[in-house]
Amino acid sequence: MKKSNIATLIVFFLLIPVTLFFGSKLPGRGYYITGTAIILELMIPFFMAFEGKKPQARELVVIAVMCAIAIAARVAIPIPNFKAIFAVIMLSGIAFGPEAGFMVGAISAFASNFFYGQGPYTPWQMMAYGAGGMLAGFCFAKGRLPKKPLTMAVFGFLAVVLWVGPLLDTSSVFLMLSDINWNSLLLTYGAGLSVNISQAACTVLIMLLFGRPLLDKLDRIKVKYGMMEDENGL
Repeated sequence: MKKSNIATLIVFFLLIPVTLFFGSKLPGRGYYITGTAIILELMIPFFMAFEGKKPQARELVVIAVMCAIAIAARVAIPIPNFKAIFAVIMLSGIAFGPEAGFMVGAISAFASNFFYGQGPYTPWQMMAYGAGGMLAGFCFAKGRLPKKPLTMAVFGFLAVVLWVGPLLDTSSVFLMLSDINWNSLLLTYGAGLSVNISQAACTVLIMLLFGRPLLDKLDRIKVKYGMMEDENGL
């Protein structure tokens, strides 16, 4: 496993939870500081993924464009709880690896909330959205899963319902519940299930209709510019 992959796991399972814990104790709009800290932490494995070579501006522009597309995919669709952002984030991870998927997810969550409103939940969304891109990057690397529309659609559905959605629901547990017990946990996660299924359905639709064409374009860009060579290192 590449050093950048190990760093990604350390950031996700150690640094970000610690940041969320201490960030929750900051007064006022401390969530801006927490969100910025998470982005800085994610930059560590992202730049490590270039394996010592300096990333070119064109490579960073591609990641920025994917962030912009992900933001638009959340903001432009007017249907509540039916957003294409998760599909775009996962496709970024599939094309460029878990580090890029994590980065696109976290930044798009942070930036899109300037349209929806920032709050204490923002850092949690950054972690959850980024986790979707990270998981896709790991699961589709080295042909572990075939990059076929149906496979990506099924993966997207399960990832949103069983991974991204529960992570988002966990923020409600810590931010909204005054008394955490089994009943309150069941109610919280149960209430979020319908939302997660709706988001997963949109992810399936986007993967089936646009997943393969977009991934083909991203793969050509990766090959042309030698971006974040991940196939031999995961």
